[in-house]
Amino acid sequence: MHFLPQKAFALPIAALVLALSVGARGGDVPDRWWAPGEGRVLPAALDYDNDHGTLRTLTVGGPLKTAGHPFFEPLGKDGRACVTCHQPSDAMSLSVKSARRQWDRTDGKDPLFAAYDGSNCPTLPQDRRESHSLLLDRGLIRVERPWPTKSFNGNPVTPDFTIEVVRDPNGCNSGPAYGPAAGKISVYRRPRPVANMKYLLAVGFPYDPKQGYALPLDPDDGKPQSGNLMADNRAGNLRIQMEDAAATHLQMLKALTPAQRKTLQDFELRVYSAMQTSKAGGALDSMGARGGPVRLRDSQPGALGSIGEPVWSEFKAWESIPKDEAAKLTPEQLAHRQSIARGAKVFREKMFLITDTAGINSRIGFGNPVRNSCVFCHNMSQMGNDVAPGQVDLGTTTLPFADPWDDLPLFKVTCTGRPHPHYGKVIYTYDPGFALTSGKCADVGKITLQSMRGLSARAPYFSNGLAKDLRGVVDYYERRYSIGYTEQEKQDLVNLMSAL
Repeated sequence: MHFLPQKAFALPIAALVLALSVGARGGDVPDRWWAPGEGRVLPAALDYDNDHGTLRTLTVGGPLKTAGHPFFEPLGKDGRACVTCHQPSDAMSLSVKSARRQWDRTDGKDPLFAAYDGSNCPTLPQDRRESHSLLLDRGLIRVERPWPTKSFNGNPVTPDFTIEVVRDPNGCNSGPAYGPAAGKISVYRRPRPVANMKYLLAVGFPYDPKQGYALPLDPDDGKPQSGNLMADNRAGNLRIQMEDAAATHLQMLKALTPAQRKTLQDFELRVYSAMQTSKAGGALDSMGARGGPVRLRDSQPGALGSIGEPVWSEFKAWESIPKDEAAKLTPEQLAHRQSIARGAKVFREKMFLITDTAGINSRIGFGNPVRNSCVFCHNMSQMGNDVAPGQVDLGTTTLPFADPWDDLPLFKVTCTGRPHPHYGKVIYTYDPGFALTSGKCADVGKITLQSMRGLSARAPYFSNGLAKDLRGVVDYYERRYSIGYTEQEKQDLVNLMSAL
């Protein structure tokens, strides 16, 4: 971990920063993990090394005193804070590596492993590693949804499908206290990053082209919602998301106060996180490239209906580095930078057939298949998420496309009305996704697209941790859509994603 000096630091803060920086050298040390209630100062700029280089997190208006701050203080009965699952070293998310480190350091006593959702099920013996295997091996947190589903305002939704539990390896979808019969369904998902929020909240269309209907309106300000905050879109604005997390993951007995909500929202809108340095390629904002979080901080999402600059044009200058500039690099650095630039072109230009993907092939105006590239869905400048609101089913949680996993619950969904456009009347899934919010069989398996910044710091990937590393992400898409990537193209895509 490295703290960056800020000219505006008062002397006492600068001294504290220096002390922490010195204490952080030497590899795996405790202060890489931000524990609830520590009271540390969050610098305006904070660097953490990972396997691919250095991640930088910027806090606009920082340094920030975390003592008393609701994001960093334990607010619930288990001693958890928001920061527990949204670590600065992990791009404001949570990596498997960090979870395993905390298990080993604390013998499984860290609040991260609280029985409610940090274990596979509260009914299991909590002192055993295998009871927390989904978190330790896949980075998954248990999410309990009501059944039948309810809208964000608590009103019941009448689903057009039934759901049965085919397999329940962890016990949280059966028995008197859990499962559909008890009015609960447990699914397991990755924590989403709490950074770069202005992009996630940006609305690129006045309607939802994936579903074909008007966007839901924010109950607080009446504006259209982006739908990019949560995997199943059960919370459309930051207030609802905070209240959902406080009541469930923090197990707060009292609701957040208006002052706490305001402080949390202010903080979350000021945090930007992205890779700053590539271990193999060097600084990502040099020789004409514009990588790193500064551009995220200083740029704006495209206007309504606009994608803006071509995605990952940050690295266009590296497509052809002048000889005098190239001479300043080692051969390895030059080759890696050229690979990143090629990966950006492959991402934008390699065309393939997208088939049987609800939210894409079922969109109004598109057929099945449709020919396009990665930017068909990952198109927002600077971020790589979708400017078009709505969720997509990539098959990551649903058979036959998902990997056969024995440690996740398996559900049988039967459409009672119109069959699913691609799976038919009966669907087998590990996570019904957006259908648990909308109540629509056509939405089974749909998941909000992941943010692409800071990927190097927060493996594994996809909502259920399907890909353990960046190569696994590329391999899944290759498997799912038979794209025909060459080995060089696969490596170039990995190198690009490692630089985001």
